[in-house]
Amino acid sequence: MNQSWMQNWEEVKNILVCPTDLETYFTSNEILGQKMETMEIGNVSLPSGKVVVRDPLVSLNANQSPYFVQAPIGNFPVTIAVVKSEDWGDRYAVVKVEFTQEKPVIYREALVGVEELEDVTEDDFFGFGVDAGLGCITDKEVLPFVDKFVDEIDVDNVYDNYFAALFSQSYEANPNNQRDAGDWINWTVPGTNYQIPMFASGFGDGTYPVYFAYDGNDEICGLYIQFIDIELALSDEDEDEDDEPENFIFSKN
Repeated sequence: MNQSWMQNWEEVKNILVCPTDLETYFTSNEILGQKMETMEIGNVSLPSGKVVVRDPLVSLNANQSPYFVQAPIGNFPVTIAVVKSEDWGDRYAVVKVEFTQEKPVIYREALVGVEELEDVTEDDFFGFGVDAGLGCITDKEVLPFVDKFVDEIDVDNVYDNYFAALFSQSYEANPNNQRDAGDWINWTVPGTNYQIPMFASGFGDGTYPVYFAYDGNDEICGLYIQFIDIELALSDEDEDEDDEPENFIFSKN
């Protein structure tokens, strides 16, 4: 990230915004006929405020760049907005980290500082890639401890040999809004007190936008991951009723 990039970001930061008020996913009982429910999954540890959102099984390592915007430091509650659809089943639509209790007025996309910002439009987003059906939220300072743990357990498949059992235990303890293999955990990195929430990514693999929410004083009040745009999903479904839900995920060409 350099001064030129920052100048470009200042010019487009209010273009790369979410057109939906994501907080309504947490305050509404129903959106466009789809029943909504919220689910608290504990805290995320942000010891430096350098936030990283990634697929924990594919791209979570110490080399990952955090978002360039500095988030608050501390432990913050994580809540999932679940859309409970007769057609889709229970799906995680939006994940929120609440930094303050102030109401968001704008959601600007979280960027790492290397994105190509020339000629962006209101329909563009960058997002993060999911290849194993999961997302997570953590801090840049926590990543070396994750790498150290994975190296120490030295298994062929970290999900099958380690995380699968934790997800199954999560389902057994909290079966609501989960499939029997488990759809979320709040993992404490062994040997530390750092918590990393992990959760199923909407309809599955794809590219998903992440937003910092700002209040009326232009102060950061939250972080939101949007896995499902319900209005977009329903409109696409109406256009082609033969489409499977996986076609409704976000993707950026």
